[in-house]
Amino acid sequence: MRNRRPLLIIFLIIFVNLLGFGIIIPLLPFYADHVGATPFQIGLLFASYSICQLLATPILGNLSDRYGRRPILLLSLLGTVVSFVLLAVANSLWLLFASRIIDGLSGGNISTARAYISDVTEKEERAQAFGLIGAAFGLGFIFGPALGGLLGKLSYSAPAWAAAGLAFVALVLTWVGLPESHHRVKVATPSLRRDLPRLLRRPTLGTLLLVNLLLWTSLAVYETTFALFGKYRFGFGITEVGYILALAGLIGAIIQGGLVGLFTRRFGEQPVLAGGLLLTSLGLGVASLVHTVPVFVVAIVVASVGAALAHPTLIALISHTADPQEQGSVHGISGALGSLGRTVGPVWGNSFLEFFGEGVAFFSAAAVVFGLALIAGRLATRQPVLGKQEAISGVE
Repeated sequence: MRNRRPLLIIFLIIFVNLLGFGIIIPLLPFYADHVGATPFQIGLLFASYSICQLLATPILGNLSDRYGRRPILLLSLLGTVVSFVLLAVANSLWLLFASRIIDGLSGGNISTARAYISDVTEKEERAQAFGLIGAAFGLGFIFGPALGGLLGKLSYSAPAWAAAGLAFVALVLTWVGLPESHHRVKVATPSLRRDLPRLLRRPTLGTLLLVNLLLWTSLAVYETTFALFGKYRFGFGITEVGYILALAGLIGAIIQGGLVGLFTRRFGEQPVLAGGLLLTSLGLGVASLVHTVPVFVVAIVVASVGAALAHPTLIALISHTADPQEQGSVHGISGALGSLGRTVGPVWGNSFLEFFGEGVAFFSAAAVVFGLALIAGRLATRQPVLGKQEAISGVE
């Protein structure tokens, strides 16, 4: 790669996005509870970000094709800065909603960043460059919760101010150091309404896409109820929640950084998917029942290992099952279904937590993932192993 500076700036942009998201997971439930929100309203807070991101991503992608990647990246980073400043000064529920909505509407910069990488790299360099996205995701999910937990000792607003400062640094670096790219690749803008019914009619691919939707929904239940679960059952504060989530992020980075490839080469992708889903279900199920902190942490570690095995394996299977000429649209639909799951999951999980108790919320997610494990197991028995010869890199 002749000029690494643009790629390093893109890395920083994605890292700031995921760092901010990682900070939000332990921070937002405590912050919202502080201003009088119910668990159901906290679920709506998380959902508002995902639904706005789902709606805005194709629009921002089209705008980046028309006006350039750099202006859209600058606009999205400005939105991130504004959203975190609003979060830091929020003293009411409506300001928290405004913060999440603005961040969601401006949060389509990851797809724009992917397009920028495609613009500025040759084909033989692209896999290495896209590895930066995977690294940024992993680091964001490790340091975001840890930073939220550490600064949360000072005040609820301190992590938000820190995230706003980092986003502002990324904005300045983008303004000063990121040149416009040549548009060699259009941003894919698949339509759920147009493309999803056609893809769902394909037996294996349709099943995998539904597994993708329900897995993301279940993981969103776990992630967005985790803080209140810990508070209600164990008396956790933002620090304890942040540190446990950082541990989960570290485990995910280690598994996806190489171990998942070893397992898929040895056993094949569909058995690893089924096994990962089974571990996720087991971990969440045990966590929903126990009342001692050490056993709870071990259960979360088991669930994290399972999710880290299942997610990249599922992406690989979706890719192998799709035709070469439809890879962009299939992965776009898969990403949109993930956003849809992250919209439904918080409302489902926090509603269950409010009306039935924290254990029921976790257990409901575990039950759905167990059903997905059974589906994946049946796929593995009636079809040949796909892509057994390939290692999975674990990007995103």
